[in-house]
Amino acid sequence: MNQHQPVLAVEHLTKRFESGSRMLTVLDDVSFTVQVGETCAIVGPSGSGKTTLLGLCAGLDRPSDGSVQLCGIDLNPLDEDERAEVRNQHVGFVFQTFRLIPTLTALENVMVPAELRGAGAVEARAIDLLERVGLGDRLDHYPVQLSGGERQRVSLARAFINEPRILFADEPTGNLDVETAETIEDLLFDLNRTAGTTLVLVTHNLELAQQTGRTIRLRGGKVEADETVTTPDGALAS
Repeated sequence: MNQHQPVLAVEHLTKRFESGSRMLTVLDDVSFTVQVGETCAIVGPSGSGKTTLLGLCAGLDRPSDGSVQLCGIDLNPLDEDERAEVRNQHVGFVFQTFRLIPTLTALENVMVPAELRGAGAVEARAIDLLERVGLGDRLDHYPVQLSGGERQRVSLARAFINEPRILFADEPTGNLDVETAETIEDLLFDLNRTAGTTLVLVTHNLELAQQTGRTIRLRGGKVEADETVTTPDGALAS
């Protein structure tokens, strides 16, 4: 992947599902690119196709039509295992439901993606990330022993363990109270800024969306608006 190539290129993406006897079009001819280091929010009413779009961008699902290039790799010809390999090499995830492994400690959960890659010095990096999200004293705690906010901090640390080129976040504060959500938002953007990671997040929270440099609005499966935020001096916000 060369430096000027977008980290994510979506072209004419369409996704249809069978619903009873008819076909339901959830995404309809969506195209956009995301550049290296950009922060982008995908917003829209419930049912507008936000989470479906995120799943297609990350190669978790296949489109009915169109294509996704992720980190310069065309996902369409790849099988399930090959797409999983692309994700493990290049992608970090933060989900609304945390998706931690209940039988592993906080430290072990963070280490999993790096161990799957066969990376070295995994434990030291995982401890450092957990300390950065304020969980240095919770390393040996299991998910059931952690609050919702603490579990999302673990998932944030896990998302960054492989130093991903792009981070996909699906409603990262959707299950949290307002105060906890604000803490998680600050940590997410701070970690992202430090790592220089490209961020694409799905949210119904417009205040969270406004913290990104760009907002893509979906309605009825189509891109209704694609707005880039500029700061008062004319520079792009990050």
